[in-house]
Parts: sequence; structure tokens; C-alpha cells
Amino acid sequence: MRRQVSKVRGIFERPKGSDIWWISYRDLAGRRHREKAGTRGMALALLDKRRMERRQRAKLPETLRHKPVPVRELLDLAAAHIRVHYSTKRISAKTGTWATDSRYPALLAAFGTADAASLTPQQIEHGLSKLAAEREWQPGTVNRGKAFLSLAYRLGVSNGLVSVNPARLVRQRREDNGRLLWFTPEQEARLRAVIREQWPTHEPEFDLALNTGMRASEQYRLTWEQVDFERRQIAIYKTKNRHPRYIPLNQATMAALMALRPQSDGTGPVIRHTIRTKDQAAQKARHWFERAAALAGLGEYTWHCLRHTFASRLVMAGVDLRTVQELMGHRTLAMTCRYAHLAPQHQLEAVERLAAFAGVQSGTRSVTDDFPTASKGSGDSIKDVRIQ
Repeated sequence: MRRQVSKVRGIFERPKGSDIWWISYRDLAGRRHREKAGTRGMALALLDKRRMERRQRAKLPETLRHKPVPVRELLDLAAAHIRVHYSTKRISAKTGTWATDSRYPALLAAFGTADAASLTPQQIEHGLSKLAAEREWQPGTVNRGKAFLSLAYRLGVSNGLVSVNPARLVRQRREDNGRLLWFTPEQEARLRAVIREQWPTHEPEFDLALNTGMRASEQYRLTWEQVDFERRQIAIYKTKNRHPRYIPLNQATMAALMALRPQSDGTGPVIRHTIRTKDQAAQKARHWFERAAALAGLGEYTWHCLRHTFASRLVMAGVDLRTVQELMGHRTLAMTCRYAHLAPQHQLEAVERLAAFAGVQSGTRSVTDDFPTASKGSGDSIKDVRIQ
């Protein structure tokens, strides 16, 4: 018979009969906590320890390093940091939230009221997974949300609000960046026909993106002071990876710039629309371009596909990946290598050079053109062929 033990408030056995004991207690804020202790004696000792810690915090508040800081305060700190150091167009000056992005308010709703010091990596992972399910976030969006939360904690550590950054321990989601959409000549012709019919004033912007590979933010922030017609290049100072780059101007780019020049006095933004339609949203690249792509039967294509097209056509034209990396402004060559499969002919030429080198070393000759083939019924086989 199992000996009966007296019940003690705050400890319990789970599962029953396993002799595995847990403790249950509340902190100063009234939040309930449960911890696995082990044996019953260990549970009693741990419960006494937690209650002593709570009494010390209540009676001796001067021993506490910081008062509880909600995650909302850290998120607001991160929003202010982005407003100062990054593009102000993405932050609402009125509310301080991300004007065109849903991650900030989503994180605020999920973690805003939690105590920043007590938030665990497991809770962050659970909250991000819940947001991904509710808002249909892709892995990349979840990673951006995790990065924003990690930035908030880093700033909190720098300002002495918290001591650790639990978001650092949350694993990144695997992003599927394998698919690259780029325009074939036939698709470009269909899209260009729609643009000429519906939005003819935007065609120079289309050509500018197609022949320079600039990101949308770089192109629509471009000023005439960055364009050097004498050297035939565009200087991009504010880039995604914070490294300036210089883009040469081909004939198509020069023609696009000449078409845009009459719209301004040669100073200020390169792209400035003087004709306003009733549909003001059409003045923004994302809106008019996606509508044009839909009319051309290319609904899944976005403005960024023009950048992919620029890189893809360079690789297919035989331009080496190192040069493509410089023109694209990629920080690492690994980003550019995503386009390497578009140049199979050049890869074939590379291995053919290896075969030629091996032939020189061994004294053999190439027999690509006169290699014998075995016909049906013959006794010859490839293993019987001797290279002279």
C-alpha cells in the first residue's frame, strides 16, 4: 500500500502515481507559474524558495535592478530607431507605426503587454507561429517580424531596460527563395503593349528599371544630381546593404532618361509626374505596374521581377557573375549565383576546357565528331572502343 501524504497547497503530482511533483505559485504581478521540481521534497524546497523570492521583491524593492518593462516600450524604441536611421516613408509620423507594413502592429498586439524581462524564446516562437497562422504570413515575413523584435530587445539592452535578448534564441524560418520570375522577350512585348496603351507616361520608368536593375526604392528616390551623362553612369548612394554602387548607362537607359528629362527642370527627382489622373494610386509604381501585369496576363509578376530580368539577361548574355554582382549591388556572390543556372552554355564551355586540358596532358585527341556508335545486332560496345 502506498503511504498517504498530506496535501500541501502549491504542489501537485503529475501524472498521478508517477512521484513527479510540480509547484504552482503567483508572482508579484499576479501571473501564475508552474515549474517541474522532481520529488516531493524537492517540490517543497523549491516552493519555499519561490515564495521567499516573492517576499524579498515585495519587501525590498530597492534590490531590484529595474521595474517591469512591457514589450510595447521596446517596440516603440525600435520604431523610433527605424524612423531615424532608415526610410521615413515606412513609418507614420503621426503614430510612429509602420505605415505600409503590418508587422509592427501585429507584434504590438501579440507581445505588447508582456513583461519584456520574463518573455522566453518559447513564448516568442509560439507567438510568431500564431501570427503566421492567423495572418497567413510566409516564412520570410515571420523572419522579418523576429528580426524587428530582436532589434527592439537589442535597443532595450543598450538602454538598460532589459539584460538579455531572448529573440536571439528563436530559430530562423527556412525561406524558399528558389523561384525567380523574369520576363521573356514575348512577355515583355505583351506588357509593353499594355503600358503604351494604358500608361504611356510610365514607359520610361519601365525601361529604366529593365536596363539598370535598380530597386524600386533606388529608382524612385533617384535625383538628377546622381546622373552623370558625361561618364554615362548613375551613382546610387543609399542602397539596401549601405554600400554605394555605380550603374553604367546603355543606349536604352539614356533614351529613357531623355524622355524623363522634359518633365523636370533638370534638378530634383528624376521621376516626377506632372499629369495627375483621377486614380492617384496609379502614380505609384506598385499599383500601376501590377495592374498592367494583370492586364497582360502576368498577374504573378511584380516590379521586382524587372530586377531579376536585368540579372538574368546579363547572365544569359555571357556576363561573368562577379560583374553581375557589382551591377546588382549584391553583398555576397551567393546571392548572384541564383542566376548561374541560366547560362548552361557557358558551364558547358567551362567543362570542355577541362577536357581539352586533359587531352593535352594525356596526348589524346577529341573524338566528339567521329565517336563510333554501336548499331543493333553488332558485337561492338563502347568499352571496346580505343581512342587513338
